[in-house]
Amino acid sequence: MTDFQSEYKKWCQSPIFDEQTRREVCALTDEGEIEDRFYRSLSFGTGGLRGLIGAGTNRMNIYTVGKATQGLANYIHQQTKMSGQTPSAVIAYDSRNMSYEFALCAALVLCANGIKAYLFEGLRPTPELSFAVRHLRCTAGIMVTASHNPPAYNGYKVYWQDGGQIVAPHDREIIAAVNAVNGFENVKRMEESEAIEQGLLRFIGKQVDDQYIAAVKNTLLNAPLLKTAAQELKIVYTPLHGTGNIPVRRVLKELGFTKVWVVPEQELPDGNFSTVEYPNPEDGKAFALALKLARKKDADVVLATDPDADRLGIYAKDAQTGEYLAFTGNMSGLLIADYRLSQLQERGELPQNPADGALVTTVVSSNMAFEVAKAYGLSVIEVLTGFKFIGEQIKRFEDAKNANGGKLNKDKYAYEYLFGFEESYGCLVGTHARDKDAIAAVASLCEAAAYYKSKGLTLCDKMREMYEKYGHYLERQESITLQGVAGVEKIREIMEDFKTNPPQALADAAVLALRDYQTGVRKECGTGEQTLLTLPKSDVFYLELEGDGWCCIRPSGTEPKIKFYWGVRGQTAEDAEQKAEALQHALLRRVYGEEA
Repeated sequence: MTDFQSEYKKWCQSPIFDEQTRREVCALTDEGEIEDRFYRSLSFGTGGLRGLIGAGTNRMNIYTVGKATQGLANYIHQQTKMSGQTPSAVIAYDSRNMSYEFALCAALVLCANGIKAYLFEGLRPTPELSFAVRHLRCTAGIMVTASHNPPAYNGYKVYWQDGGQIVAPHDREIIAAVNAVNGFENVKRMEESEAIEQGLLRFIGKQVDDQYIAAVKNTLLNAPLLKTAAQELKIVYTPLHGTGNIPVRRVLKELGFTKVWVVPEQELPDGNFSTVEYPNPEDGKAFALALKLARKKDADVVLATDPDADRLGIYAKDAQTGEYLAFTGNMSGLLIADYRLSQLQERGELPQNPADGALVTTVVSSNMAFEVAKAYGLSVIEVLTGFKFIGEQIKRFEDAKNANGGKLNKDKYAYEYLFGFEESYGCLVGTHARDKDAIAAVASLCEAAAYYKSKGLTLCDKMREMYEKYGHYLERQESITLQGVAGVEKIREIMEDFKTNPPQALADAAVLALRDYQTGVRKECGTGEQTLLTLPKSDVFYLELEGDGWCCIRPSGTEPKIKFYWGVRGQTAEDAEQKAEALQHALLRRVYGEEA
């Protein structure tokens, strides 16, 4: 009997698992399905868990969530014992199927371990969870969400006391603590009534909501202008059945935006996301109903947030054509950045030495960030893929500033955080949260749109101005999903092939340098000269191309995917489009062969 068959039999028979779970497992007949559910334990990665909902060791269920939480509880006790802090955690969840059940399960496991758990009384967005960790002075936080993944998925992200997702060394140590939990029978549990009676479980809501919304509003720069301009901007918004509906509508209303229409078919929470194939604001098809409403209302901007409301997608009406144009995450992030930096500069609120101010971005985001920063004399900090690394920088800046007597000094890493963004539709305005925040992004984007409208410009006009000023940058990406054991091996083979046999050129652009973030080495292709990379080790391979082009390959840390990113700079929009398409074809030919 193979290991997966042995584990399958245990789930069918063991009284550890409830009757409904045992029935679900015993009803399985397909050998491949049984193997996929039980051939491994659902991996607790550097951010937490993510997987298909269902029974089995390789699925999201109350048992895998409970085991992960037991490991986290053990680690929290270890850390608070050293610091003397009273252990506590705050938990939030989105609209996905089983999100509440997983959140309550996690809370009760924490309570059974003597850790006070603050559980939100209803759906809340990820950025509010990040805010609440610091606001409530908790040791850790848990967000139950699979972000923008399909309905069959759910997930579990862990945050530490700085409000950011776990990074080194906590990520590795929590993984070790989770892996050290030997079996589901060693997970402590407590009844909800007992946890409440003992004061270990507390439900939270309005007070944290009010503080969070106040913090978001405090990030805006043009409150006097909004008293009049906000009433002129026409906004269509869809929460895509997720958590954004209430906080987005509230913040827009309190800022004075009166012409706001919410897509009625997508307003209410729905874990099946029944009106979209994929609840992802990066996917143009998710905007179908919003764009229909926008044309009816003649809206200026069309906004969509993903289920946990940390990502923001945007369409804007182009006055030149009357059509609605999609903004990529790079475009919207850089537009917000340029607006905010121009306003801070005009008001004399940039750091006295501008280079002490930092624009933080990731290695797979647009190189236009360097041009924008250069225009304002700012420094650029580039981090690995994942917004947790941007959040980590805020803490590092603050720690360095405190160590420097409260003074800025980039040579001592005492930067002032001014803005952070990544290509995957996430940005952070302000430092109230330590993760990407679509609620704050909505507020800042609408402030910018109202400001530019008062100057006779649309967001499309402003984006064209930025391309003319900074260069015609264009970025794209493609993900290849490879399921099961064979998929994991294929992803490994693709990464290994690029590293051991890198191309000398892609789409007629010479490869100038190679960055292997797993070995921590950058190699000049012409001279062979090697230098050490300063970022943490990660399975990411990056090719620098002539003409300010680039491409990057990495396996997903949470999904069975390998991701390709690439970017170009063109003389015109048409030139950039041609270069991006040529680079895409070159990459896919490398993976699939000539038939690609």
